[in-house]
Amino acid sequence: MQRDAIDYLLAWKQTKNRKPLIIRGARQVGKTWLMRFFGKAYYQQVAYLNFESNPALKELFSQDFDTHRLLLGIEIASGVHIDPSTTLLIFDEIQAVPKAITSLKYFQENLPDYHIICAGSLLGVALHENTSFPVGKVAFLDLYPLSFPEFLNALGESRLAEVLQKKDWPLVQSFKDSYTNLLRLYYFTGGMPEAVACYATTKNLNEVRKIQQAILTAYEQDFSKHAPPSIVPRIRMIWNAIPAQLAKENKKFIYGLIRKGARAKDFEVALAWLKDCGLIYQIHQVSKPHIPLKAYEAFNVFKVYMVDVGLLGAMVNLNQKVVLEKNTIFKEFKGALSEQYVLQQLKTFTNLPIYYWSADNARAEVDFTIQVAGEVIPIEVKAEENLQAKSLRVYAEKFKPKTILRVSMANYREEDWMQNIPLYALPFYLLDTIGQDMKE
Repeated sequence: MQRDAIDYLLAWKQTKNRKPLIIRGARQVGKTWLMRFFGKAYYQQVAYLNFESNPALKELFSQDFDTHRLLLGIEIASGVHIDPSTTLLIFDEIQAVPKAITSLKYFQENLPDYHIICAGSLLGVALHENTSFPVGKVAFLDLYPLSFPEFLNALGESRLAEVLQKKDWPLVQSFKDSYTNLLRLYYFTGGMPEAVACYATTKNLNEVRKIQQAILTAYEQDFSKHAPPSIVPRIRMIWNAIPAQLAKENKKFIYGLIRKGARAKDFEVALAWLKDCGLIYQIHQVSKPHIPLKAYEAFNVFKVYMVDVGLLGAMVNLNQKVVLEKNTIFKEFKGALSEQYVLQQLKTFTNLPIYYWSADNARAEVDFTIQVAGEVIPIEVKAEENLQAKSLRVYAEKFKPKTILRVSMANYREEDWMQNIPLYALPFYLLDTIGQDMKE
């Protein structure tokens, strides 16, 4: 399947002052596949090392950072004679050997012509465990589950995607049923590559759900295997409470829902661990939607979403009949699936500040506010065709933003104060609004 990140990797390959590249992302989002596919497609040969499954590599990197010695060891371990102009070096699960992360500084300084890509599912955790990190000597790429446009292409629906990309709204409306069916399917399968590939080849939702359950099981095994034992129970409690948090009308994260009497200080480390692993997204409230949004962030008020909408459905055993029954899936969890979907599309843009706004009296709330260039854009998410937007109107009257977006299952419409974007068209609309250069 084609990933948008390939374009980023090609640009990295052609950069004159190229640095070793670290791909970050949760387990099972396709990091290993992406690196291997890129190497096979755009290099003559690939030297692949997995630091988790090859204990000898820990010894190799434990002695010193003599890059020529390391290079010889890499050739022996991979069985590949490395030519810097034709070979891609892949360091997979690099977090298993922290000194390998440190070595990237010396590769960048001493062997800048070599092409090195690294990945690690628990890399965010490793970087908080006293690892000497090569600040300024590496580049980053964050990889997420497949976006809705990538999902359409994976299912062979590139022509429908093309219509959305052109924003030919009358033609889009003609195929609304097709888009709605595909969006329902995306809500169920999500964007984890293995789940999408399974559906593309088998069209069997039962098999898709088995894959999702296996991924969730692997995540829970990571809790016990890699997290400090003292916080494992709290990690599990937060993880299992996410669906209930999102099922509320007000989706602000409340510690008391995890356990009666729970306080922030009891769960902050566990929450940070899940965030560092890429398994959750933490979206903070802003008191005022002004530039820069970061300056108005409320650190203790936030919402928590999962890494993938399909996995969210799998956690609560969402039945596959919701895919077959018209619009049923859009009603689940008081719109939680739709909010999760919108957030996933927003996360695919590089360095995009994402927050949400709520009034001081808590009587109005806008689901997301994003900062694009010198503008703050509010985004209200409606799960169905309900076009009431009381909170959005309060926001508009109070702050008078230039651009206001409401996303729903209704057709595209432009009013004097806002635009309604169909949920399935949002990621294509955002490409023009945010810019292709921010797309990974």
